[in-house]
Amino acid sequence: MLFRKKIILGVTASIAAYKSALLARLLVKAGAEVKVIMTHSAQEFITPLTLSTLSRNPVYSNFTTGSQGEWINHVELGLWADALVIAPTSANTLANSANGICNNLLQAVYLSARCPVFFAPAMDVDMWHHPSTQNNIKRLEQYGNHILHPQSGELASGLVGEGRMLEPEDIVKKLEHFFAIEKQLKHLNILITAGPTQEKIDDVRYISNHSSGKMGYAIADELANRGAKVTIVSGPVNIKPSNTSIHVVNVISAAQMREEVKARFSDCNIALLVAAVADYKPLQSVAGKIKKSDANLQLDLVQTDDILAEIASTKKDNQIVGGFALEMENAKENAQTKLTNKKLDFIVLNELSNENDVFGNEFNKISILNKKLHWESFEKKSKFDVASDIADFINNIVKNV
Repeated sequence: MLFRKKIILGVTASIAAYKSALLARLLVKAGAEVKVIMTHSAQEFITPLTLSTLSRNPVYSNFTTGSQGEWINHVELGLWADALVIAPTSANTLANSANGICNNLLQAVYLSARCPVFFAPAMDVDMWHHPSTQNNIKRLEQYGNHILHPQSGELASGLVGEGRMLEPEDIVKKLEHFFAIEKQLKHLNILITAGPTQEKIDDVRYISNHSSGKMGYAIADELANRGAKVTIVSGPVNIKPSNTSIHVVNVISAAQMREEVKARFSDCNIALLVAAVADYKPLQSVAGKIKKSDANLQLDLVQTDDILAEIASTKKDNQIVGGFALEMENAKENAQTKLTNKKLDFIVLNELSNENDVFGNEFNKISILNKKLHWESFEKKSKFDVASDIADFINNIVKNV
């Protein structure tokens, strides 16, 4: 899968830099064309000559080269690559990348790159778990970058814990997997809903829930990265998709979401309704603001339309409809009832608990039930990794239709 792929290998200041030599060798052995960019501090851990020999290309560290000061065009390097892999990635490089700081050639290439970018962090356990590092990881993921999370083990400091760079063989496998699935879903038109809805009480107040939209947007990005044409019908959220090919339709209420989903459903191959649609809305909304008084306020609520059940009842034989279920008690039984009653092709179960507080958080633990009533359960992962699991599940359904 890496044959003739153009890979830039970025090497930063970490004791794990010695592993970059094996990584360069493995990439070349897999048929990739490799160009190495080193930070100046990285050269204290491994020599440019080693990486030049193994990559079969000159190693870049400065913006100029040669006696005449020939300019190294960082923009051209960024456009040349099919992937940028920064391995090892130091805490300093993570921070610079997350905050757009351009203080060396590698950072300039990163900011110019239009290709997928993979960070393989390597640092001591306390540095890895520091809130600033974790915030930088989250920001880089939000930008659409790929984090090759470190392993746990004995570290250079003598401590034991997370921080060991992913092994070069595993990094190559991750890259091969990425390029294998890059156009996996290219013939599919996929409709996704995400976020909460807001049901108006008056012009100031509304009924809603804690959904952040992160899960729905992560799924949309993953499916688009695999080549699908993706549309998100989104309730009010503070995030945007990383993949710029995704079409976003913004709505506020459940009624608006229903209309937009109905208008687009007939043109899609797959609909996955992730949004946390309000189950109830005020019977009447009031223009202006309801004034506070000494009397209690009586608020009459009525059910909103069941968007998932409505579109599933009209789906054609060649369409696939999936839903999400957020449950606390009798979770699997309730999810199975929802799948059966609404005639879904699959349902993704979130079990809300103290250990899996999905609202607004970066991690989730799911199980997926197919229409043959077979469960597939997954470990707690980042929502980006959960999105990958869901995309794999969808691809398997498509292959077997």
